[in-house]
Amino acid sequence: MYGADQYEEDPSAVGVRDGGGARHGDGGARRAGGRSRGPGGGRGRRRRERTEPSTEDGGVPSSSRAEKGEPPRDPVEQARAICLRLLTGTPRTRSQLADALRKREIPDEAAEEVLSRFEEVGLINDSAFADAWVDSRHHGRGLARRALARELRTKGVDATLIDAAVSRLDSEQEEETARELVARKLRATRGLDRDKRLRRLAGMLARKGYPEGMALRVVRQALEEEGEDTEFLGDEGF
Repeated sequence: MYGADQYEEDPSAVGVRDGGGARHGDGGARRAGGRSRGPGGGRGRRRRERTEPSTEDGGVPSSSRAEKGEPPRDPVEQARAICLRLLTGTPRTRSQLADALRKREIPDEAAEEVLSRFEEVGLINDSAFADAWVDSRHHGRGLARRALARELRTKGVDATLIDAAVSRLDSEQEEETARELVARKLRATRGLDRDKRLRRLAGMLARKGYPEGMALRVVRQALEEEGEDTEFLGDEGF
């Protein structure tokens, strides 16, 4: 290869200038001749050799398993890796993991093997998932049993497990939570028409899954405690 060091070590490659600035000496001629080499010269040939791809077919080298001649990855190994990654820090139901494997085109047989094994060792536990979901969403968001059951169905939890989880909330606990929700929102409705306050507060409870009868009763009691006259408020829907 050619480089700056070679030119520094070879005095003949530098030449001598005369008063007019022209170069003399065969060293200068050799240098000039080296620069005038055409496409067939050594420098151009070396430059092309350095830029040519290393693959025989002229393409860009690839690290894929197929192009390396390696066998395809075992689908069971793939399924296990996907599930472990999805379960890291976030519990998931068997149905959620099965959907994820299906989207990644993991064969059903491999997916079933991995999911069943994960259930055996406790990495998948839909019953514990449902219980934890009910506790978290009821205390954190104030959701009632109906809304909690609806959410668990979207997660693919079995109906029997859903019933067992939401049954841990009784009517008294639901009503107590409903009163707490209304108490927090009551101040924001002050200054509104009485009927509008009733509809707004009761509607908030309905969206969280509380039965209509309970929602109306809790809101009317809260308004009465503030001095509102609710005697002529109807019990029609909201």
